[in-house]
Amino acid sequence: MRPGVAGLALALAGQLLLGACKQQEEPAPAPPPAIGEAELRRGHDACRAYVEQVCACAKTVPAAQQPCALARALPESIDVAVAVSAHPQTERRDVTQSAAAIRKTIARCIEQTAKLPELGCAAPSLGR
Repeated sequence: MRPGVAGLALALAGQLLLGACKQQEEPAPAPPPAIGEAELRRGHDACRAYVEQVCACAKTVPAAQQPCALARALPESIDVAVAVSAHPQTERRDVTQSAAAIRKTIARCIEQTAKLPELGCAAPSLGR
């Protein structure tokens, strides 16, 4: 190797090592915050209320029997997503996806509650 090329290679190797050390010194970005406690509580309440209403309706309206059977899994799916996102070894991407799944499930509970009259069920109560 020529002296100039060897010096250049050595300088480049030093820069790469320095860059690698700098990357290791920087802390990993913090995972996004888990879904808020208040949002989670309201969502759980909305899903439980939907299950109660659709299953009560299923006692007298045959069209509500299948939605009742399916609805029972909604609060549990929220619990599973919360457990996944709270686990210390969960990747940031999975925490984000779990929060999205929770919000999607909550939205489904609310939307299905609004559709209860279409099944022939009484209008949903507002809990007031």
